[in-house]
Amino acid sequence: MTLLILGLLLFLGVHCVHMFAAGWRARQIARLGEKGWKGLYSLVSIAGFVLLIYGFGQARLQPVLLYVPPMGLRHLNALFTLVAFVLIVAAYVPRNHFKAKLGHPMLAGVKTWAFGHLLATGMLHDVVLFGAFLLWAVADFVVSRRRDRANGVAYPAGTLRGDLVAIVVGVAAWALFAFVLHTRWIGVNPPSSARMA
Repeated sequence: MTLLILGLLLFLGVHCVHMFAAGWRARQIARLGEKGWKGLYSLVSIAGFVLLIYGFGQARLQPVLLYVPPMGLRHLNALFTLVAFVLIVAAYVPRNHFKAKLGHPMLAGVKTWAFGHLLATGMLHDVVLFGAFLLWAVADFVVSRRRDRANGVAYPAGTLRGDLVAIVVGVAAWALFAFVLHTRWIGVNPPSSARMA
């Protein structure tokens, strides 16, 4: 659990700098240069990500049950995850209504993904991982939306084409991950897990 927490602190911590230490960040960019800052940022992010993946795997070997979710929530989590994939893809697709409305669909997607997994899992390591990502995504979304309003940021109007691309690519990515990659990378088969519920 220690490695998982350390990994989360590094990975999410570096992603919180713009929220809580914008002045310090600006000084580091001035001192290191844009490329130097991005290199350091990427290095810390990768180190944190590797640590949290390894730490999560280690924590799963000594599971601690905190609560038993109602059976139907595993199916509901599949829906939450599907929505999350569409929102995350929408962050990169030009001119879609998700981005026009939310401003930061990737953060909304992370919130949806983390919340869905908290509904469907009850182990301590799951709560630590998904709870940390949910708290970070909520905080970042609020700060980012507030900054957008303060700076008068307006996102381009959405189009039907942009919506369809985000939905089709998001659903395809979700299906690939849910039915193939989730089992290979994480060792849990979501469809089978939901059927067992």
